[in-house]
Amino acid sequence: AKKWINIRKSYGNFYKVPRNQTKLTIMLEQLGMSYDGRPHSGLDDSKNIARIAVRMLQDGCELRVNEKMHAGQLMSVSSTAPLEGAPAPHVPHYRK
Repeated sequence: AKKWINIRKSYGNFYKVPRNQTKLTIMLEQLGMSYDGRPHSGLDDSKNIARIAVRMLQDGCELRVNEKMHAGQLMSVSSTAPLEGAPAPHVPHYRK
C-alpha cells in the first residue's frame, strides 16, 4: 500500500482529541465500546479498528487518505485533497 488512512490521525482530528488519546483501547472506550478479541492479535485489532471507522462514519466523518509513502518516506496528505476511491455507484431508476 502506498496510501492509507491512519485511523488514529483521523480520529484525533475528527473528535478533537490529543494524540495520546488515540490508542486503540482508549478510542474504543471513549466511543462506549469494549475491545473484542485478544489484544495485539492482528485480526482482532483490525476488526476493532473497523468498528471505530464505522462509528466515525456514522458520526459524520469523511474518512480520507491521510498518509502515503513517497520515495521511501512517510508523508502526510492534506485533508483538502480529493477523496480517494471510485465514485459512488449509480443506482438506475426504472420506469414502470
